[in-house]
Amino acid sequence: MVTDADVPVLELEGVRKTFGSVVALADGTLTVHPGSVHALVGENGAGKSTLIKIVAGLHKRDEGVFRFRGAGAEFSSTADAKAAGIAVIYQEPTLFPDLSVTENIFMGRQPLGGGRRIDKHAMVNEALRIFDRLGVDLDPHRPAQGLSIADQQIIEIAKAISLDAHLLIMDEPTAALSGMEVERLFNVTRSLRDEGRGIVFISHRFDEVFDLSDTITVMRDGSYIGTVATDETTNDELVTMMVGREVKDLYPKTPAEIGEAVLEVEGLNSAGTFHDVSFNVRAGEIVGLAGLVGAGRSEIARAVFGVDPYDSGTVKLAGQHIPKHRPAAAIEAGMALVPEDRRQQGLVVESSVAENIGAAIRGHLQKFGIITRSAENRAASSWAGRLQVKTAAMSMNAATMSGGNQQKVVIAKWLATDPKLLIIDEPTRGIDVGTKSEVHRLLSQLAGEGMAILMISSELPEVLGMADRVLVVSEGRITAELAREDATPEKVMHAATVRREEAIENSGSSPADHLATAGEVNGR
Repeated sequence: MVTDADVPVLELEGVRKTFGSVVALADGTLTVHPGSVHALVGENGAGKSTLIKIVAGLHKRDEGVFRFRGAGAEFSSTADAKAAGIAVIYQEPTLFPDLSVTENIFMGRQPLGGGRRIDKHAMVNEALRIFDRLGVDLDPHRPAQGLSIADQQIIEIAKAISLDAHLLIMDEPTAALSGMEVERLFNVTRSLRDEGRGIVFISHRFDEVFDLSDTITVMRDGSYIGTVATDETTNDELVTMMVGREVKDLYPKTPAEIGEAVLEVEGLNSAGTFHDVSFNVRAGEIVGLAGLVGAGRSEIARAVFGVDPYDSGTVKLAGQHIPKHRPAAAIEAGMALVPEDRRQQGLVVESSVAENIGAAIRGHLQKFGIITRSAENRAASSWAGRLQVKTAAMSMNAATMSGGNQQKVVIAKWLATDPKLLIIDEPTRGIDVGTKSEVHRLLSQLAGEGMAILMISSELPEVLGMADRVLVVSEGRITAELAREDATPEKVMHAATVRREEAIENSGSSPADHLATAGEVNGR
């Protein structure tokens, strides 16, 4: 694609947007040149999403300059923005579950053949070409329903690439991808950059920002803070620009007294998903479940909680046998699960903060079979205050909140049940550095109070920074158990990439023997 590199593909200056009395964006300023990757960073609520929605045609600006490819721009709809050459990959996938993978990619712009009928063959061939370019193996005919978040995100990326856009905006595209998938995506992104396209990359992961971007713009509280060359700044400088203060300890893990086993899992099996899974989590202990996306970590957690069935094995909580595939029994016994996908599985986004936080304890809030709003608000306010949920009122709609505050609401909902065991899947996915620190501090405090915590995370620094023990899952098997002082990135990644045949061979005569052997493996 031939582009005049001297003319910015996108220019925003002093862009302002209000919703009633709320100023969502006070000063949106951003200049993106062709052939470059421009990172946009800031805490949740900094104004990044509002700015992107203006560029994408979802909102109209109230004030300020908006130029696209050198000309003044004002898009009335997302269709206008797409037609102009702008593609946006949002953090949360927005697929039609009943349509096929291919139909989702080409929704609204299907190629037509003879008789003006949709040319399905051409669509499938183009989908396969894009998947080949991305290096992924997806069936273009299968329905989107049931796909993992990682696969949904790949489809969103394929959709954007198929538009052949001049400007590609990527809003947390790697949040649910494995390390190999991220690198594959970055290779594609670099090739798009080298073709002369402008790319805006939004991420809370600083390692990705420094790896991929050429330039970084920082926003805070709805305003532009500054733009720096990536190779002329540091993590600490960016954090200070983002939050207006130093965040000295991202992983504030404090020692806790480790007690008796709260969760005991023995010989859990689910055909084609996970095999011979045995482990425990003790009071006051944070156990990290690590591994690549698709290794079976979330499936193990969902089975333990009773959301998914399993074929054999036992789950005990505080010595009490938990019947399989019965979440209500798990909750009653003192188990809580904060799921990986907070919007789809953790929240009723159209309900209020108070209704969401009170959802798991509604039976305890009833009086003569009635739940009053005041009772709901009282219960919710206590936990919202402890987790520092930023909300104008308990009646605020959860859909309007930032990702970080939505995550806090989901955590508050489950902590309100006073659980003995908290299972938390991807606790800081898609939230900013300041909120990450708050969530980590909360987990450390809960462990200090004696709660048992099973934490699943794709971010290796988070696992190593917060866990007392690390269990590594590869192809549905636990391939290593590492004490905090022994856990290193090399050991974890080695165990995470063990092939199934090797895992079985290493397993010996029992799961305990298998864990001991894998735990002694040195990094390659």
